[in-house]
Amino acid sequence: MILKESETKHKMGEFKVLGDIGERDLSEIEKFKELYEESLRDVEEGKVVSGIVVGIDDRYVTVDVGYKSDGKIPVSEFLSAEGISIKVGDRINVLIERREDEEGCVVLSKEKADRLRIWEELSEVEEGEAVVEGKIIGRVKGGLTVDIGVKAFLPGSQIDVRPVRDFGPYIGKTFRFKVLKFNKKRANIVLSRRVLIEEERGKLREELMTKLQEGQVLEGTVKNITDYGAFVDLGGIDGLLHITDLSWSRINHPSEVVSVGQKIKVQVLKYDGEKNRVSLGFKQLGSDPWQDASQKYPIGSRIQGKVVNITDYGAFIEVAVGVEGLIHISEMSWTRRVKSPSQILKMADLVEAVVLDIDDANRRMSLGLKQLERNPWEVLEEKYPVGAVIEGEIKNVTDFGVFVGIEEGIDGLVHVSDLSWDHRTEHPGKLYKKGDKIRAVVLSIDPVNEKFSLGVKQLTENPWTTFSQDYHVGSSAEGTVINLTDFGAFVSLAQGVEGLIHISEMSDHRIGHPKEILKEGDKVQVEILQIDLENRRVGLRLKAVEAGQEVQEGN
Repeated sequence: MILKESETKHKMGEFKVLGDIGERDLSEIEKFKELYEESLRDVEEGKVVSGIVVGIDDRYVTVDVGYKSDGKIPVSEFLSAEGISIKVGDRINVLIERREDEEGCVVLSKEKADRLRIWEELSEVEEGEAVVEGKIIGRVKGGLTVDIGVKAFLPGSQIDVRPVRDFGPYIGKTFRFKVLKFNKKRANIVLSRRVLIEEERGKLREELMTKLQEGQVLEGTVKNITDYGAFVDLGGIDGLLHITDLSWSRINHPSEVVSVGQKIKVQVLKYDGEKNRVSLGFKQLGSDPWQDASQKYPIGSRIQGKVVNITDYGAFIEVAVGVEGLIHISEMSWTRRVKSPSQILKMADLVEAVVLDIDDANRRMSLGLKQLERNPWEVLEEKYPVGAVIEGEIKNVTDFGVFVGIEEGIDGLVHVSDLSWDHRTEHPGKLYKKGDKIRAVVLSIDPVNEKFSLGVKQLTENPWTTFSQDYHVGSSAEGTVINLTDFGAFVSLAQGVEGLIHISEMSDHRIGHPKEILKEGDKVQVEILQIDLENRRVGLRLKAVEAGQEVQEGN
């Protein structure tokens, strides 16, 4: 039995009052002395002892350690985020700092007792091998403070396997840590959570690699997101979930589908054991929207969709989730010369189109916008039959003819050869200019190649037809020399009709050049040797020049 000092003095006083005492009484006194001295020996400064909590107030926790007086410990040593962590009757270990303070109470410390216990435990293992559990209680420069019974330092780089920018979510949480370094003299302990995670991931990686195979479905956690995809932690090994394998529909960024920390199921698409590379798929776990697409959207059917992308060559239309079709720029208008698809369509426009072609295997669908209306080139044949006379404005003049506006976006061409029956028609620009009104005859319409041919000379009768009616082989005619060449002379016989006097038909005598006999402008008498209406050719023989002189005998 250990007695408090006040109780011992009281008992001894009683013996003094009695006066004469016997041997038995003296023996009792000695026992009390021994008990008192024993209690003093047990209470050594710097020693950790066990005590019982006997009281708690706003400032102190009172602990009975079996000494002549109770000890007091500041309440702050027991405070946590949840409040005071002990109650009356709890047995705790405390460190005796001093036997007595000014009030005669023993000075105790719970924190220092815990610290000594921690240091004793750490000293029993090698540096870098000890594993402890602790609670992150606050921030410090470069990392966090962890309560493991004593305060320890957790560097920011050792919190997790990936860089941590926001320490806030970790504060108040309890984890296991590996002790990287400890120095008792400096009271310095450095912890790492990252090392334990890496060790655990290493074990999981080895286990996972033995079972990993293509087509397998696994659950993982989205670890990081980039512009081209997301990295998923499969438990020891990371796999890449490329943006094209996130969704069947078009997305601009992986964050539209997944977020960091999200748990998702993925399918292993490809696994390279040598390089430890895993390609994952997310959309593959859902049904393929292209399956039987050709049956859902047969050629010729009309669909409705939204414009999801515009390029230089066309616009992509989302027909259904994961199914897109292309309206090529050439399929946007029958008549309008579209330089850019953005002239016709805008992003997010809801449009109707016609299915022109579909390829399930290659996931391609060709759509047409202009096919919603009848081809105006086909209507032209009904409105402007061959032989009809039209009037229009000249839209353009070129070396080979003039273009005449027929309807909006449709021009007809009057080829230079159809401007006049005269083969010697000069450049069209000398006859017409842009903006002139002109009448012409419809010669032909080609809806497939979108060609509309017109003729101006056809407004008048074909002079060749008239000539063939008035003249025949052997007939004599009068004409004017309009051109001299090395091989003969061209003679105008009528408006639009020319004939050739070959050099061999000019004289019975050999001559070196037609200029020896004729000159341009000469009026000549000729005999018709040949008439070829199909090729519009007339062969002539010279009979006489303007003066009436016979240059060839016999006729």
